[in-house]
Amino acid sequence: MLKLSEILVSNQDIESFDELVPVIQAVARSGERFFRMDVKPPYPDTPDNWEDRLEAAFSGLVR
Repeated sequence: MLKLSEILVSNQDIESFDELVPVIQAVARSGERFFRMDVKPPYPDTPDNWEDRLEAAFSGLVR
């Protein structure tokens, strides 16, 4: 199971929520089957529905 905190630590160059979404999509395409959102993304542009948006990105509902 991949955790959001692990993605954030390994991609410290990400500066916004909009930059995070394609990283989540790439992780999903790499074959990762489970994704846990254990922390809130620390970006000022993180929307209120950030969990729904990241889940949609991971599950392939967002292109």
